Amino acid sequence: MYLTIKETAEYLEMPEANVKGLIQQKKIRAVFDGEQYLINKDQFSTHLKQLEKYKELIEEFLNEPIPESIDVKDED
Repeated sequence: MYLTIKETAEYLEMPEANVKGLIQQKKIRAVFDGEQYLINKDQFSTHLKQLEKYKELIEEFLNEPIPESIDVKDED
């Protein structure tokens, strides 16, 4: 199943211009059928799931506490 830019924008809840920009930046794969760009919904959904997973991993890494160094001495 393929989605148009308008349908993809509604699915992502973002303006169509942003979706077009992502296509031009090659962040979203699309096929041009001579009239419009079409995005494979299954492939796109998989890509979105991977992005969410990476975001969660980065947040988890950034929220991890910094371990105290054994070599640090309190001079007071």
